[in-house]
Amino acid sequence: MNKESNIFKNIITVLLTLLILALAAGTASAAPVNLGTAGNFAVLAGTAVTCTDSTVTGDVGVWPGTAITQTNCIVNGTVHAGDGVAKQAYLDFLSAYDQYANISCTGSLNTTYTDAALTLTPGVYCNVAAVTFTNTTLTLNGSSTDTWIFKIGTNGTGALTGTNFSVVMEGGGVPCNVYWWVAQAATLTDSNFAGTILAGAAITITRGTFNGDALAKAAVTMTGATITGCKATGGGKSQSKCNQGVGNGPEGCDPGNSNQGNLSRSNDENGGTPGNPGRKGGNGK
Repeated sequence: MNKESNIFKNIITVLLTLLILALAAGTASAAPVNLGTAGNFAVLAGTAVTCTDSTVTGDVGVWPGTAITQTNCIVNGTVHAGDGVAKQAYLDFLSAYDQYANISCTGSLNTTYTDAALTLTPGVYCNVAAVTFTNTTLTLNGSSTDTWIFKIGTNGTGALTGTNFSVVMEGGGVPCNVYWWVAQAATLTDSNFAGTILAGAAITITRGTFNGDALAKAAVTMTGATITGCKATGGGKSQSKCNQGVGNGPEGCDPGNSNQGNLSRSNDENGGTPGNPGRKGGNGK
């Protein structure tokens, strides 16, 4: 009886172990890719940034382009137009973009969602082509440490389009743990969006709210929208140093956003000599 009892106990132990492993696998959260210094930016574009009648909370940058156009646009952060900080962030973004492209899928997305209500637990959800959300609410249910990754256009082509599209976090989930990898463009209209977009082309946000970072290989255009970057909510994982002030030399940053996209008005020393209050040779000569 003692021998049989031990065998029975061993069987129970093995079964319980397998059950725990199965439950852990079912609830495991996908591992996000570190964005490097790109995670410091609410908006980062490769060609140009156009902001009209909008508010951005977080840093804004462009590289290798230099054009940042602001029309009745409030930027509560630093503007980097074609400087070294934007360059490094853009290169970090490209690296992260390629890494997200290689993450394996655990679930699938439909091509079209219309007048729908969808709830998803943490995981990696993919579609080989484009995905369109219209009059749809996507609820992401998980804890504050869970991650959702959406990959659109995994075969190389495919855009994200959202019209009256709402992303709702439940159970403690946070927008900055949501990532949208898009092979081509992302276009959001009248939407309340959550998550960081890594777009292979342009990002266009028209009205509505955007909680996350907008990172694009091409242009980012915002019209009548409110964008709140992850760094502004404490969700970013990188922090660039900017010891701004007379005597530090040019640092490629403007923490007071004094330039508002115009480098000639920056309070950075723009080539001035460290330790020289007159900024000789720089912006304020």
